[in-house]
Amino acid sequence: MIRAVVLGCGSYLPAQAVTNDALIKARNLDTSSEWIERRTGIKQRYFASAGEKTSDLATHAARAALADAKLTADKIDIIVLATTTPDDTFPATAAKVQANLGMERGFAFDVQAVCSGFVYALTVADNFIRLGQARHVLVIGAETLSRLLDWNDRTTSVLFGDGAGAVVLGAHEGQGTNADRGILSTHLHSDGRHYGLLQTDDAGLIRMDGKEVFRHAVNNLSSVVDEALAATGLKPEEIDWLVPHQANQRIIDGTGKKLGLPEERVVCTIGSHANTSAASIPLALCVAAQDGRIKRGQIVLLDTMGGGFTWGAAVVRW
Repeated sequence: MIRAVVLGCGSYLPAQAVTNDALIKARNLDTSSEWIERRTGIKQRYFASAGEKTSDLATHAARAALADAKLTADKIDIIVLATTTPDDTFPATAAKVQANLGMERGFAFDVQAVCSGFVYALTVADNFIRLGQARHVLVIGAETLSRLLDWNDRTTSVLFGDGAGAVVLGAHEGQGTNADRGILSTHLHSDGRHYGLLQTDDAGLIRMDGKEVFRHAVNNLSSVVDEALAATGLKPEEIDWLVPHQANQRIIDGTGKKLGLPEERVVCTIGSHANTSAASIPLALCVAAQDGRIKRGQIVLLDTMGGGFTWGAAVVRW
């Protein structure tokens, strides 16, 4: 059978790094750096400059991923861009990235599943490759969430940042077993009954019921991890790396403990870039792949949850 193999990855963070103390001082927030770090694990985040758009961040990450894969844009059949902060309502921000890359073939479109967006986009790309409708797909997660923050709300304004990450997937022939390289399984869910617990208000600013989101995240992520392991026939101890959505240190730690993974096998980058929604998993994935932690043949588990509620997981043999 045909599998979608990760050929390369790339990431991009804006130039402006903002520490907790700098953010508190600049925005006169009634909180402390110690409180933010203790409750979330976040030490700093990056904010796009006034002239930077989501498409700019995505383009930087895409070029880095193409270089890592040793491919040029003319080899890409599809661009799938996960974002909740598009440049414009329409056209798709992916089309802007396509133009920026000088890609004049194939097609490009956006996927919107908030923090689950990258796993949703990865699933869409995987299916195109499995069906033989594409050989190379560029999957991007990119966000400029700083433009959705209410600086009068200390509970949400400290949680989010901007950034982009991307992977290039390529078609590869496998045997149909969990020994194959590539994406072994993907699992997506949503439950619109909880739409109002994490959303933007009429002014387009983020609103969140933190306690309820945390409770659902723990339950949903536990369930989808079990589902992914059952589908692939893998045992928790066979997972080499957990690369979760970077939303909250306590949620990340809890998922790692459920799998019985030591802390050093859980990729955690939330401290350096905060919650970047659809960009958080590819950012973390690229860090661990490019610093040599993730090695060819190892099993990587991705898991995520976001507004909607949406949640999902993917199992990849690197």
